[in-house]
Amino acid sequence: MNPLLTLNDVGMRYPLSSSPDGWYRVFDGVDFTLYPGERVGIVGRNGVGKSTLLRLMARIFAPSHGSVVWAPNTSVSLLSLGLGFRLDLTGRENALLSCLLQGHSKKAAKDCLPGIEAFCELGPFFDQPVKTYSSGMRARLGFGTALLNRSAVILIDEILGVGDAAFRAKAREALKQQLARERSVVIVSHADFQIKSLCDSAVWLDAGGIKLAGDPEAVLDAYNAAEEP
Repeated sequence: MNPLLTLNDVGMRYPLSSSPDGWYRVFDGVDFTLYPGERVGIVGRNGVGKSTLLRLMARIFAPSHGSVVWAPNTSVSLLSLGLGFRLDLTGRENALLSCLLQGHSKKAAKDCLPGIEAFCELGPFFDQPVKTYSSGMRARLGFGTALLNRSAVILIDEILGVGDAAFRAKAREALKQQLARERSVVIVSHADFQIKSLCDSAVWLDAGGIKLAGDPEAVLDAYNAAEEP
C-alpha cells in the first residue's frame, strides 16, 4: 500500500533574537508516514509544535528543512478553531467555498451542503455571517464541513472537545462512521479517551521531535508517566 503522506527529516524553526543562535527550534528530524485508512493521534505538552505539525501536513507552512510529500491528487482538510473561515461570508458560503477548495465541482460542492447543514444544527444561522457565530457554532460548522466534504485526509486540531456534550458525542460517532477504509485522520488531542477510541496508533511529540510512536495505549501510558509530577 502506497502512503498518502510522507514526512522525511522535517524540522521547523523561527527567527528569535533572544536565542543564542538567533533561532527558535520547534522540532527537528520528524519522520512520519500516513497510509489510507489510518487514524493517528498526536499527544504532547503545550508548545511542542503539535499544531505546527498539522499545518505543515496541511501545506499551510513549509518546513525549515526536510520534505513533506503528498501522494498525487490527495485532498486534505484541516479542522482548527479560527482557521479557514471568511468571517464576512455566511456558514453556507464558507461550506461551499471549502468544498470547492478541496477540488469539487460546483455541482458536487452544492450536493454536500444539505448534509453539512443538517449535521451542524445551526438553524437560521447557517445563512448568517460567520462573524456572528460563537466559538461553539464555528466549531460545528468547521467539523461538519471538514467531515462531509469527502476529503481523503482530515487533520483535527483540538476541536473534538468543543461544544456541548451532545454535540461532542455526535461528532465522535460521525467521525467513526465517515472514516471509510481509504479515508485517514490525524487528531491532536489532550483527551486520552479520544485517542484511545478513535485512533489505531499514536505519536508522542516532545521537545525536539517524536519521542515515541506506536500503540495508543502504550504511547499514552509512557507520556502520562513522564508528565506526572
